[in-house]
Amino acid sequence: MKSLTQTGAGAPLLDTHIHLDRYSLSDQEAIVADIRHSEVQSIISVSMDLASCKRNLELSRLYGTMVRAAFGYHPEQPVPSSAETKALLDWMEEHADDMIAVGEVGLPYYAKLEAESEGRSWDNRPYEYLLEQFILFAKKHHKPVILHAVYEDAETACRLLEKYGVTRAHFHWFKGSRDTLLRMAGNGYYISFTPDILYEDEIREIARLYPDHLVMTETDGPWPFEGPFAGQMTHPRMTSAVAAAWAELQGVSVLAARERLYENAVRLYGL
Repeated sequence: MKSLTQTGAGAPLLDTHIHLDRYSLSDQEAIVADIRHSEVQSIISVSMDLASCKRNLELSRLYGTMVRAAFGYHPEQPVPSSAETKALLDWMEEHADDMIAVGEVGLPYYAKLEAESEGRSWDNRPYEYLLEQFILFAKKHHKPVILHAVYEDAETACRLLEKYGVTRAHFHWFKGSRDTLLRMAGNGYYISFTPDILYEDEIREIARLYPDHLVMTETDGPWPFEGPFAGQMTHPRMTSAVAAAWAELQGVSVLAARERLYENAVRLYGL
């Protein structure tokens, strides 16, 4: 039986969202060595904060076009101070030519949910202001923006993107309503699917609905997955299984699916 992480359908694969810097050094080296001999052409390593940005820059310089760096601040953590935000944005200005995109940025849906469940007060406005600054940065430097924005937070992200006329947007591992999907698709925003497309009904339904010219593959590694991937280290090769699952849902061949998913990512990121 063919492994779910085995490539070989002939078309290139791209992991458009992974946190390579969050793996151990030995796992980083093993992953890159492995994909050199696979059909995974490149990965986009997104950042958590300034230290993460610096590490991803190092990785992109070390591995060339195999690892593309995106710089940003993950929203599922305390909002940075004004001084920290300025330091990050100043550093990003200095290294704008080294980044393929602004990311990972967005809104803290899960942190907000946790606070509400524990009866703690929550103010989303500082996060929205921070996201607005990142969107403005993306517009200034003509970069795509990689978003962590799900359910009702996606509506807020859409509003900010529309406000500034930013259309090169990538909502990674998206979850949300049909109305939000229609709004995003109408604006030409991209989404990407992780390995949970093999077993999560909510994700599979989104995969059936979203336009096929606006979808891509990702892993969000090192985040672990369940189903057939339980107990495995998340690896860019898993994009092969993601593409195959999407092909099945669309009723097309695996080769045609992989070609479309690859072309979409190349179009968005100018690869």
